[in-house]
Amino acid sequence: MAEPTGPAPDLPRAAGRRPLMTGQPPPPPKDSREQAGPSPNLIRVIAAACGLIVANLYYAQPLAGPISATLGMPESQSGLIVTITQIGYCLGLLLIVPLADLLENRSLIVWMTRLVMLALLALPFSHHPLPFLLAIGLVGILSVAVQILVPFAASLAPEAIRGRVVGNVMSGLMLGIMLARPVSSFVTEFSSWHTIFLISAGIMLVLSLLPQRILPEHKPTTHTPYGTLLRSMGTLLFTTRILQRRAFYHACLFGAFSLFWTVTPLLLAAPPFLFSQGQIALFAFVGVAGAIAAPIAGHIADRGWTWPATLAAMALVSLAFLTSAVMPQSVFIVVLALAGIVIDFGVTANLVLGQRALFVLPAENRARLNGLYMAIFFMGGAAGSALGSWAYAYGGWPLASALGAALPALAFAVCLTEKRR
Repeated sequence: MAEPTGPAPDLPRAAGRRPLMTGQPPPPPKDSREQAGPSPNLIRVIAAACGLIVANLYYAQPLAGPISATLGMPESQSGLIVTITQIGYCLGLLLIVPLADLLENRSLIVWMTRLVMLALLALPFSHHPLPFLLAIGLVGILSVAVQILVPFAASLAPEAIRGRVVGNVMSGLMLGIMLARPVSSFVTEFSSWHTIFLISAGIMLVLSLLPQRILPEHKPTTHTPYGTLLRSMGTLLFTTRILQRRAFYHACLFGAFSLFWTVTPLLLAAPPFLFSQGQIALFAFVGVAGAIAAPIAGHIADRGWTWPATLAAMALVSLAFLTSAVMPQSVFIVVLALAGIVIDFGVTANLVLGQRALFVLPAENRARLNGLYMAIFFMGGAAGSALGSWAYAYGGWPLASALGAALPALAFAVCLTEKRR
Protein backbone atom coordinates (compact mmCIF):
# COMPACT_ATOMS: atom_id res chain seq x y z
CA MET A 1 0.00 0.00 0.00
CA ALA A 2 1.50 3.30 -1.09
CA GLU A 3 2.23 5.96 1.51
CA PRO A 4 0.42 9.28 1.08
CA THR A 5 2.54 12.13 -0.21
CA GLY A 6 2.33 15.88 0.42
CA PRO A 7 1.99 17.82 3.63
CA ALA A 8 0.17 16.19 6.49
CA PRO A 9 -3.21 17.73 7.24
CA ASP A 10 -3.51 19.96 10.29
CA LEU A 11 -4.91 17.90 13.11
CA PRO A 12 -6.26 19.30 16.35
CA ARG A 13 -3.74 18.93 19.18
CA ALA A 14 -4.87 16.74 22.04
CA ALA A 15 -5.38 18.60 25.25
CA GLY A 16 -2.38 18.43 27.50
CA ARG A 17 -0.20 16.60 24.89
CA ARG A 18 3.22 18.13 24.24
CA PRO A 19 3.77 18.99 20.55
CA LEU A 20 6.32 16.88 18.68
CA MET A 21 9.12 19.33 17.90
CA THR A 22 12.82 19.16 17.38
CA GLY A 23 15.45 21.65 18.48
CA GLN A 24 15.19 24.01 21.43
CA PRO A 25 12.07 24.06 23.64
CA PRO A 26 9.75 27.05 23.19
CA PRO A 27 10.54 30.07 25.37
CA PRO A 28 8.37 30.55 28.43
CA PRO A 29 5.40 32.87 27.87
CA LYS A 30 6.02 36.46 28.85
CA ASP A 31 3.83 38.14 31.39
CA SER A 32 1.89 40.78 29.49
CA ARG A 33 1.67 42.96 32.61
CA GLU A 34 5.47 42.96 32.84
CA GLN A 35 5.74 44.05 29.21
CA ALA A 36 3.08 46.77 29.41
CA GLY A 37 3.99 48.04 32.86
CA PRO A 38 1.53 49.24 35.51
CA SER A 39 -1.95 50.24 34.43
CA PRO A 40 -2.69 53.96 33.90
CA ASN A 41 -5.27 53.87 36.70
CA LEU A 42 -2.73 52.49 39.17
CA ILE A 43 -0.24 55.21 38.23
CA ARG A 44 -2.93 57.88 38.65
CA VAL A 45 -3.73 56.60 42.14
CA ILE A 46 -0.04 56.54 43.10
CA ALA A 47 0.43 60.06 41.69
CA ALA A 48 -2.58 61.35 43.64
CA ALA A 49 -1.34 59.69 46.82
CA CYS A 50 2.09 61.29 46.37
CA GLY A 51 0.55 64.73 45.93
CA LEU A 52 -1.77 64.42 48.93
CA ILE A 53 0.98 63.11 51.24
CA VAL A 54 3.64 65.65 50.24
CA ALA A 55 1.13 68.50 50.68
CA ASN A 56 1.31 67.87 54.45
CA LEU A 57 4.78 69.46 54.40
CA TYR A 58 3.51 72.74 52.97
CA TYR A 59 0.11 73.45 54.54
CA ALA A 60 1.66 75.26 57.51
CA GLN A 61 4.04 77.49 55.54
CA PRO A 62 1.62 80.35 54.76
CA LEU A 63 -0.07 79.87 58.16
CA ALA A 64 2.99 80.31 60.39
CA GLY A 65 1.72 83.73 61.55
CA PRO A 66 -1.78 82.72 62.75
CA ILE A 67 -0.52 79.41 64.16
CA SER A 68 2.22 81.07 66.23
CA ALA A 69 -0.26 83.68 67.46
CA THR A 70 -2.69 80.97 68.63
CA LEU A 71 0.07 79.03 70.40
CA GLY A 72 1.50 82.13 72.07
CA MET A 73 4.83 81.95 70.21
CA PRO A 74 6.80 85.16 69.65
CA GLU A 75 6.72 86.33 66.03
CA SER A 76 10.50 85.87 65.83
CA GLN A 77 10.02 82.12 66.49
CA SER A 78 7.24 81.50 63.96
CA GLY A 79 9.82 80.29 61.43
CA LEU A 80 10.38 77.25 63.67
CA ILE A 81 7.12 75.78 62.38
CA VAL A 82 8.58 75.50 58.86
CA THR A 83 12.11 74.67 60.01
CA ILE A 84 11.04 71.76 62.26
CA THR A 85 8.96 70.30 59.41
CA GLN A 86 11.95 70.48 57.06
CA ILE A 87 14.30 68.94 59.63
CA GLY A 88 11.80 66.11 60.21
CA TYR A 89 11.56 65.45 56.47
CA CYS A 90 15.35 65.30 56.08
CA LEU A 91 15.59 62.89 59.04
CA GLY A 92 12.90 60.71 57.47
CA LEU A 93 14.74 60.66 54.15
CA LEU A 94 17.95 59.50 55.83
CA LEU A 95 16.49 57.15 58.48
CA ILE A 96 13.09 55.89 57.24
CA VAL A 97 13.38 55.72 53.43
CA PRO A 98 16.28 53.17 53.58
CA LEU A 99 13.81 50.74 55.19
CA ALA A 100 12.20 50.41 51.75
CA ASP A 101 15.32 48.47 50.68
CA LEU A 102 14.76 46.11 53.62
CA LEU A 103 11.02 45.78 54.36
CA GLU A 104 7.99 44.93 52.23
CA ASN A 105 7.06 48.26 50.64
CA ARG A 106 3.25 48.07 50.58
CA SER A 107 2.95 47.44 54.34
CA LEU A 108 5.53 50.14 55.08
CA ILE A 109 3.54 52.71 53.07
CA VAL A 110 0.27 51.71 54.79
CA TRP A 111 1.67 52.06 58.30
CA MET A 112 3.42 55.35 57.60
CA THR A 113 0.19 56.82 56.20
CA ARG A 114 -1.71 55.73 59.32
CA LEU A 115 0.91 57.28 61.59
CA VAL A 116 1.01 60.57 59.69
CA MET A 117 -2.78 60.72 60.09
CA LEU A 118 -2.35 60.53 63.89
CA ALA A 119 0.36 63.22 63.83
CA LEU A 120 -1.92 65.51 61.78
CA LEU A 121 -4.78 64.98 64.24
CA ALA A 122 -2.53 66.14 67.08
CA LEU A 123 -1.89 69.54 65.44
CA PRO A 124 -5.32 71.24 65.82
CA PHE A 125 -5.59 69.99 69.42
CA SER A 126 -2.20 71.36 70.50
CA HIS A 127 -2.45 74.43 72.73
CA HIS A 128 1.24 74.97 73.45
CA PRO A 129 4.26 75.31 71.14
CA LEU A 130 6.16 72.17 72.25
CA PRO A 131 3.48 69.53 71.46
CA PHE A 132 2.68 71.31 68.19
CA LEU A 133 6.33 71.38 67.10
CA LEU A 134 6.78 67.72 68.07
CA ALA A 135 3.69 66.75 66.04
CA ILE A 136 4.67 68.81 62.98
CA GLY A 137 8.16 67.27 63.15
CA LEU A 138 6.54 63.82 63.04
CA VAL A 139 4.45 64.94 60.05
CA GLY A 140 7.71 65.80 58.29
CA ILE A 141 9.35 62.47 59.18
CA LEU A 142 6.37 60.32 58.18
CA SER A 143 5.57 62.22 54.96
CA VAL A 144 8.65 60.58 53.42
CA ALA A 145 6.24 57.76 52.55
CA VAL A 146 5.99 59.65 49.27
CA GLN A 147 9.67 58.89 48.60
CA ILE A 148 8.95 55.20 49.02
CA LEU A 149 6.01 55.40 46.61
CA VAL A 150 8.04 56.97 43.78
CA PRO A 151 10.71 54.22 43.54
CA PHE A 152 7.92 51.68 44.13
CA ALA A 153 6.19 52.96 40.97
CA ALA A 154 9.51 52.88 39.10
CA SER A 155 10.02 49.24 40.10
CA LEU A 156 6.67 48.32 38.50
CA ALA A 157 7.70 49.69 35.09
CA PRO A 158 10.02 48.14 32.51
CA GLU A 159 13.04 50.29 31.73
CA ALA A 160 11.73 51.37 28.32
CA ILE A 161 8.86 53.33 29.89
CA ARG A 162 10.29 53.97 33.36
CA GLY A 163 10.86 57.67 32.71
CA ARG A 164 7.26 58.10 31.56
CA VAL A 165 5.91 56.35 34.67
CA VAL A 166 8.15 58.35 37.03
CA GLY A 167 7.16 61.55 35.22
CA ASN A 168 3.45 60.86 35.64
CA VAL A 169 3.90 60.09 39.35
CA MET A 170 6.04 63.18 39.87
CA SER A 171 3.41 65.37 38.22
CA GLY A 172 1.08 64.38 41.06
CA LEU A 173 3.78 65.08 43.63
CA MET A 174 4.53 68.52 42.18
CA LEU A 175 0.83 69.39 42.06
CA GLY A 176 0.66 68.58 45.78
CA ILE A 177 3.61 70.89 46.51
CA MET A 178 2.22 73.74 44.40
CA LEU A 179 -1.41 73.51 45.53
CA ALA A 180 -0.81 73.01 49.27
CA ARG A 181 0.02 76.64 50.09
CA PRO A 182 -2.88 78.32 48.26
CA VAL A 183 -5.35 75.66 49.44
CA SER A 184 -4.37 76.07 53.09
CA SER A 185 -4.58 79.87 52.72
CA PHE A 186 -8.09 79.68 51.25
CA VAL A 187 -9.34 77.21 53.85
CA THR A 188 -7.97 79.39 56.66
CA GLU A 189 -9.52 82.53 55.19
CA PHE A 190 -12.98 80.97 55.46
CA SER A 191 -12.42 78.94 58.62
CA SER A 192 -9.36 78.60 60.87
CA TRP A 193 -5.92 77.02 60.52
CA HIS A 194 -7.13 73.97 62.47
CA THR A 195 -9.46 72.94 59.63
CA ILE A 196 -6.85 72.15 56.98
CA PHE A 197 -5.10 69.66 59.28
CA LEU A 198 -8.38 67.94 60.15
CA ILE A 199 -9.23 67.66 56.44
CA SER A 200 -5.79 66.26 55.66
CA ALA A 201 -6.05 63.71 58.51
CA GLY A 202 -9.30 62.44 56.96
CA ILE A 203 -7.61 62.17 53.56
CA MET A 204 -4.73 60.20 55.08
CA LEU A 205 -7.24 57.79 56.66
CA VAL A 206 -8.70 57.06 53.21
CA LEU A 207 -5.21 56.74 51.71
CA SER A 208 -4.17 54.25 54.38
CA LEU A 209 -6.92 51.92 53.15
CA LEU A 210 -6.14 52.17 49.42
CA PRO A 211 -2.58 50.73 49.11
CA GLN A 212 -3.55 47.40 50.68
CA ARG A 213 -6.29 47.02 48.09
CA ILE A 214 -4.57 48.18 44.89
CA LEU A 215 -0.78 47.96 45.30
CA PRO A 216 1.03 44.68 44.66
CA GLU A 217 3.47 43.37 47.23
CA HIS A 218 7.06 44.46 46.73
CA LYS A 219 9.68 42.59 48.74
CA PRO A 220 13.26 43.86 48.49
CA THR A 221 15.98 41.36 47.68
CA THR A 222 18.51 42.74 50.17
CA HIS A 223 18.88 41.22 53.62
CA THR A 224 21.42 43.68 54.97
CA PRO A 225 20.97 44.68 58.65
CA TYR A 226 19.49 48.16 59.17
CA GLY A 227 22.69 49.60 60.70
CA THR A 228 24.77 48.39 57.79
CA LEU A 229 22.14 49.76 55.42
CA LEU A 230 22.47 53.23 56.95
CA ARG A 231 26.27 53.12 56.82
CA SER A 232 26.08 52.07 53.18
CA MET A 233 24.42 55.40 52.34
CA GLY A 234 27.74 57.15 52.90
CA THR A 235 29.42 54.69 50.55
CA LEU A 236 26.71 55.23 47.92
CA LEU A 237 27.08 59.00 48.19
CA PHE A 238 30.88 58.98 47.80
CA THR A 239 31.05 56.33 45.07
CA THR A 240 27.99 57.06 42.88
CA ARG A 241 29.03 59.84 40.52
CA ILE A 242 25.62 60.24 38.92
CA LEU A 243 24.05 60.74 42.36
CA GLN A 244 26.57 63.45 43.24
CA ARG A 245 25.94 65.33 40.03
CA ARG A 246 22.16 65.03 39.92
CA ALA A 247 21.83 65.94 43.61
CA PHE A 248 24.01 69.03 43.11
CA TYR A 249 22.10 70.09 39.99
CA HIS A 250 18.76 69.85 41.70
CA ALA A 251 19.95 71.40 44.97
CA CYS A 252 20.74 74.52 42.91
CA LEU A 253 17.40 74.45 41.07
CA PHE A 254 15.30 73.64 44.12
CA GLY A 255 17.13 76.42 45.96
CA ALA A 256 16.02 78.82 43.22
CA PHE A 257 12.46 77.44 43.41
CA SER A 258 12.31 77.92 47.19
CA LEU A 259 13.81 81.39 46.90
CA PHE A 260 11.13 82.45 44.41
CA TRP A 261 8.18 81.16 46.44
CA THR A 262 9.60 82.51 49.71
CA VAL A 263 10.23 86.02 48.39
CA THR A 264 7.21 86.59 46.12
CA PRO A 265 4.63 86.58 48.98
CA LEU A 266 6.76 89.20 50.79
CA LEU A 267 7.09 91.21 47.59
CA LEU A 268 3.39 91.11 46.72
CA ALA A 269 2.25 91.96 50.27
CA ALA A 270 4.45 95.08 50.34
CA PRO A 271 3.86 98.44 48.60
CA PRO A 272 3.05 99.20 45.84
CA PHE A 273 1.15 95.90 45.37
CA LEU A 274 -0.38 95.33 48.85
CA PHE A 275 -1.91 91.95 47.97
CA SER A 276 -4.18 90.29 50.54
CA GLN A 277 -3.60 86.69 51.70
CA GLY A 278 -6.30 85.51 49.30
CA GLN A 279 -4.74 87.37 46.36
CA ILE A 280 -1.32 85.91 47.16
CA ALA A 281 -2.93 82.46 47.23
CA LEU A 282 -4.44 83.10 43.78
CA PHE A 283 -1.02 84.15 42.49
CA ALA A 284 0.49 80.92 43.84
CA PHE A 285 -1.93 78.92 41.67
CA VAL A 286 -0.02 79.98 38.54
CA GLY A 287 2.81 77.64 39.48
CA VAL A 288 0.50 74.65 39.05
CA ALA A 289 0.94 74.95 35.28
CA GLY A 290 4.59 73.96 35.72
CA ALA A 291 3.56 70.44 36.76
CA ILE A 292 2.97 69.53 33.09
CA ALA A 293 6.76 69.32 32.78
CA ALA A 294 6.92 66.00 34.66
CA PRO A 295 5.46 63.63 32.01
CA ILE A 296 7.20 65.60 29.23
CA ALA A 297 10.57 65.20 30.96
CA GLY A 298 9.87 61.49 31.48
CA HIS A 299 9.29 60.96 27.74
CA ILE A 300 12.46 62.92 26.90
CA ALA A 301 14.55 60.86 29.35
CA ASP A 302 13.24 57.60 27.88
CA ARG A 303 14.53 58.80 24.48
CA GLY A 304 18.03 59.33 25.90
CA TRP A 305 18.04 63.14 25.78
CA THR A 306 18.67 63.69 29.50
CA TRP A 307 21.79 65.86 29.17
CA PRO A 308 20.47 68.51 26.72
CA ALA A 309 17.11 68.55 28.53
CA THR A 310 18.90 69.19 31.84
CA LEU A 311 20.79 72.15 30.36
CA ALA A 312 17.55 73.52 28.88
CA ALA A 313 15.76 73.28 32.26
CA MET A 314 18.58 75.15 34.01
CA ALA A 315 18.67 77.85 31.34
CA LEU A 316 14.90 78.37 31.53
CA VAL A 317 14.97 78.90 35.31
CA SER A 318 17.88 81.36 35.15
CA LEU A 319 16.33 83.36 32.29
CA ALA A 320 12.97 83.55 34.09
CA PHE A 321 14.61 85.27 37.08
CA LEU A 322 16.62 87.66 34.87
CA THR A 323 13.58 88.61 32.78
CA SER A 324 11.49 89.44 35.86
CA ALA A 325 14.29 91.67 37.20
CA VAL A 326 14.33 94.03 34.19
CA MET A 327 10.60 94.40 33.48
CA PRO A 328 8.88 97.78 34.09
CA GLN A 329 6.32 97.98 36.91
CA SER A 330 3.38 98.29 34.46
CA VAL A 331 3.77 94.66 33.37
CA PHE A 332 5.70 93.35 36.36
CA ILE A 333 2.92 91.20 37.88
CA VAL A 334 2.19 89.48 34.56
CA VAL A 335 5.88 88.81 33.93
CA LEU A 336 6.36 87.60 37.51
CA ALA A 337 3.48 85.14 37.07
CA LEU A 338 4.96 83.87 33.80
CA ALA A 339 8.35 83.57 35.51
CA GLY A 340 6.73 81.46 38.23
CA ILE A 341 5.31 79.08 35.61
CA VAL A 342 8.66 78.78 33.80
CA ILE A 343 10.61 78.28 37.05
CA ASP A 344 8.23 75.54 38.21
CA PHE A 345 8.37 73.94 34.75
CA GLY A 346 12.18 73.86 34.70
CA VAL A 347 12.54 72.65 38.28
CA THR A 348 9.95 69.88 37.80
CA ALA A 349 11.59 68.74 34.57
CA ASN A 350 15.04 68.59 36.18
CA LEU A 351 13.67 66.62 39.16
CA VAL A 352 12.20 63.93 36.90
CA LEU A 353 15.34 63.80 34.71
CA GLY A 354 17.43 63.24 37.84
CA GLN A 355 15.22 60.50 39.21
CA ARG A 356 15.09 58.73 35.85
CA ALA A 357 18.90 58.73 35.78
CA LEU A 358 19.06 57.22 39.29
CA PHE A 359 16.35 54.62 38.74
CA VAL A 360 18.35 52.76 36.08
CA LEU A 361 20.97 51.95 38.74
CA PRO A 362 20.75 48.62 40.65
CA ALA A 363 17.25 48.17 42.11
CA GLU A 364 18.51 46.98 45.51
CA ASN A 365 19.90 50.49 46.18
CA ARG A 366 17.00 52.45 44.71
CA ALA A 367 15.31 53.67 47.91
CA ARG A 368 18.59 54.76 49.50
CA LEU A 369 19.69 56.56 46.33
CA ASN A 370 16.35 58.35 46.16
CA GLY A 371 16.52 59.26 49.86
CA LEU A 372 20.01 60.74 49.49
CA TYR A 373 18.99 62.61 46.33
CA MET A 374 15.96 64.12 48.03
CA ALA A 375 17.75 64.97 51.28
CA ILE A 376 20.54 66.82 49.48
CA PHE A 377 18.33 68.92 47.25
CA PHE A 378 15.88 69.55 50.09
CA MET A 379 18.77 71.11 52.02
CA GLY A 380 19.44 73.20 48.93
CA GLY A 381 15.82 74.35 49.08
CA ALA A 382 16.16 75.35 52.74
CA ALA A 383 19.32 77.31 51.87
CA GLY A 384 17.49 79.00 48.99
CA SER A 385 14.67 80.13 51.29
CA ALA A 386 17.15 81.57 53.80
CA LEU A 387 19.19 83.30 51.08
CA GLY A 388 16.04 84.69 49.50
CA SER A 389 14.77 86.23 52.75
CA TRP A 390 18.19 87.78 53.41
CA ALA A 391 18.56 89.10 49.86
CA TYR A 392 15.07 90.61 49.81
CA ALA A 393 15.64 92.32 53.19
CA TYR A 394 18.89 93.95 52.04
CA GLY A 395 18.43 94.45 48.30
CA GLY A 396 14.77 93.90 47.43
CA TRP A 397 13.68 91.94 44.38
CA PRO A 398 16.73 92.91 42.22
CA LEU A 399 19.18 91.20 44.61
CA ALA A 400 16.85 88.23 45.26
CA SER A 401 16.30 87.63 41.52
CA ALA A 402 20.04 87.92 40.84
CA LEU A 403 20.68 85.17 43.39
CA GLY A 404 17.82 83.13 41.92
CA ALA A 405 19.40 83.38 38.47
CA ALA A 406 22.89 82.56 39.77
CA LEU A 407 21.95 79.20 41.31
CA PRO A 408 20.78 77.46 38.09
CA ALA A 409 23.60 79.22 36.18
CA LEU A 410 26.10 77.54 38.53
CA ALA A 411 24.45 74.15 37.91
CA PHE A 412 24.54 74.86 34.15
CA ALA A 413 28.29 75.51 34.27
CA VAL A 414 28.94 72.27 36.20
CA CYS A 415 26.67 70.28 33.88
CA LEU A 416 28.76 71.39 30.89
CA THR A 417 31.68 69.45 32.39
CA GLU A 418 29.71 66.20 32.42
CA LYS A 419 31.27 63.46 30.31
CA ARG A 420 28.68 61.78 28.12
CA ARG A 421 28.90 58.42 26.42
